[in-house]
Amino acid sequence: MNRQTFDQGWEFSEAAGMMAMMAPQWQPVNLPHDAMIAKPRTAGAPSGSGGGFFPGSVANYRKKFFVPEAWRGQSVQLEFEGVYMDAEVSVNRQLLRLQPYGYTSFVVDITPYLTYGQENEVNVSANNTAQPNSRWYSGTGIYRHVWLRTGGAVYIQPWGVFVTTRVVDPAASVVQVATELANLSGNVEKAVLRTTILNAEGTVVAQVETPVKNLSIQQTLLVQEASLWSVDEPYLYSLLSEVLVGGNVIDTERTSFGIRSITVDVQHGFRLNGIPLKLKGGCIHHDHGPLGAASYDRAEERKVELLKSAGFNALRSAHNPPAPALLDACDRLGMLVIDETFDCWRMGKNPNDYHLFFEEWWQRDTAALVMRDRNHPSVVMWSIGNEILESLGSPAGADWSQRQVDYVRSLDNTRFVTSAILLYFEEIMATGDIDLMFSLPPIPEDPQKDMWGLLTANFNRPLDVVGYNYMAQRYAVDEKRFPGRVIAGTETWPHMAYTFWKETERMPHVIGDFVWTAFDYLGEAGIGAVNFEGKPAFAARYPYHLANCGDFDICGFKRPQSYYRDLLWGVRTAPFIGVLDPQYFGKPIWFNPWGWEPVSDNWTFPGEEGKSTRVDVYAVDDEVELFINGISVGRKPAGAASQNKATFEVAYQPGIIEAVGYTNGRETERTRLVTASNPVALRLTPDRATVKAAYGDLAYVTIEVMDKEGVRVKYGEPIIVLDVSGAGELIAVGSANPLSEELYVGSQHRAYQGRLLAVIRTTGQAGEITLKAQMEGLPTAQVQLQAE
Repeated sequence: MNRQTFDQGWEFSEAAGMMAMMAPQWQPVNLPHDAMIAKPRTAGAPSGSGGGFFPGSVANYRKKFFVPEAWRGQSVQLEFEGVYMDAEVSVNRQLLRLQPYGYTSFVVDITPYLTYGQENEVNVSANNTAQPNSRWYSGTGIYRHVWLRTGGAVYIQPWGVFVTTRVVDPAASVVQVATELANLSGNVEKAVLRTTILNAEGTVVAQVETPVKNLSIQQTLLVQEASLWSVDEPYLYSLLSEVLVGGNVIDTERTSFGIRSITVDVQHGFRLNGIPLKLKGGCIHHDHGPLGAASYDRAEERKVELLKSAGFNALRSAHNPPAPALLDACDRLGMLVIDETFDCWRMGKNPNDYHLFFEEWWQRDTAALVMRDRNHPSVVMWSIGNEILESLGSPAGADWSQRQVDYVRSLDNTRFVTSAILLYFEEIMATGDIDLMFSLPPIPEDPQKDMWGLLTANFNRPLDVVGYNYMAQRYAVDEKRFPGRVIAGTETWPHMAYTFWKETERMPHVIGDFVWTAFDYLGEAGIGAVNFEGKPAFAARYPYHLANCGDFDICGFKRPQSYYRDLLWGVRTAPFIGVLDPQYFGKPIWFNPWGWEPVSDNWTFPGEEGKSTRVDVYAVDDEVELFINGISVGRKPAGAASQNKATFEVAYQPGIIEAVGYTNGRETERTRLVTASNPVALRLTPDRATVKAAYGDLAYVTIEVMDKEGVRVKYGEPIIVLDVSGAGELIAVGSANPLSEELYVGSQHRAYQGRLLAVIRTTGQAGEITLKAQMEGLPTAQVQLQAE
């Protein structure tokens, strides 16, 4: 079907019930839109720490649109990529669709309810008041794109094209295309389906025409001298599907795809195009930090770009279907994906979560995910759930596992099916040592006493790949206890990155490691928080609203653990220096293993001169030597001998701290930190100098507080005021401070660690965009962008 954006020209209101029909407070809004991110957080919010203390609400949307007479006799449909949650869709006051699950895309056929030659109205309501309904920040409203689909009397069904590459060979690859049509006229005798493959340059490389005898058509095309899709060379082809009647094209559909093969087995692990590949993975939630849940294409693309730059080659959409734009970015940039359905089945984790709808809706929601995403070459595994409680011995758990695996394979048998299995908490709690939950407890030598293995065996049996959450100690044991089992570390502790990765690296039947998490996120507040006064609880109190874990913080800035992983994966070779603020030296440091030591690449601590502190140097060299103002303070083993970390106790002295690596007795590389002086200027750095003028492109601008030598001043939290003019608008501003009570909307924000992030959205007009930033006592700084 012809597909065009339906994002602009909406109105928004938060009136509930019947008042929504008469709400006087309608405000113009364009999509995507998260109604939750602009709301103040409160300690008493029913979403609690899991939801980041954000309030839920009812979000109402309406849009008037003209339906021309030319559409009479055609099919007209609306495609919603995601509405959170309990969505109701009406057209001209006719209720057409209910959609409880907030992450599933869905299509509404509005053809019978239209009036032609005049304006029509679509209304959408999202009800997110039943809290808590999620273990993380959800957002509220129409937070992903909406599309208007129009098709002829004979048209291609939404998600009705399925491309598979049954024979993958650079010399000649065989592409099979299954196309599902729909018929409004009752007569398909003169219809023809023409399918064309174009390469990345737009040249036709294969074409076939098939008379329409029935509504399900199978076609085979041969691509000579095929370019294969891989993480290093993500080559994409375009499939053009056209329905012709009497030689005239009455419907079209475009599908991007890649030619590639995937296999898994215990001897060779995961292979892409026949080449073994370890999955260097990270889990991600769907939010975009200061933007909340609003899914802009550029936000999804930037997330993938940052992960790719840090060595990741795979991600897991935890714990729900991702935005299509994320998968598009993964296709273009070369990132493998585990595409996940649910966080729970019949046994819920929150009073108002998906378990209330699972039995009635699981099949429709699973079909929506698989059919929507099955042409993406980046998607290599379907996950039927995360830490499903039924996996731990529930009598019906194994049946539900088999049932869902069979259904997924009926829709797509070209990819692998997995599920992320949780620890057996009851077994750990029975020991009386709850800390075992955050470690790698030993496995009973007697298989008959291995409760986790016994309870989960039947649940895991249908899976192609079994996902292990935080269980590296089982990798070697289960190679013998469950012969033929392929394992993926679907969640792993960042603080045990060395152990988890080395175990993954050395065992062929373990195909990859997915750290929790690649990006910090809103909600699950404080699971990675640091405490200096005793062991932290799983959940932090208000105003803590971030998880505080992740290789990247919510603004996309690298955290110390990201630099550690760079060294582990060979992305970086130079040492990294992480310094503990002297005010915390000598205090006990407590954090769960989702967290990290509270060090930073900072050597500026006013008022702490002469006080002792700790310096961690991450290095792959045999040894590292640490210098302060040119004087050595020690030389210690690094690399494999100390899991890539050497720790020093030093006295803080302003100036220069420098780490020097040595391998085989010879100096390799140096890294230094310099003490900052007083702030003298703001530095504004956009991620791109040029953006698309079309509505909804984004520019991310980093604002930093700098001294006269160009060193970032990381102390203090000064207020920075922003102003945007020209062909753009400021839609979000924020920092990675987990304790901030500031909103992520508005024109000012406090800097954190000497910086903050501004997000500018294009308005649909070409021209210059100017961002000005002001901080008391400093000259105004500005940067120009071009929208074209």
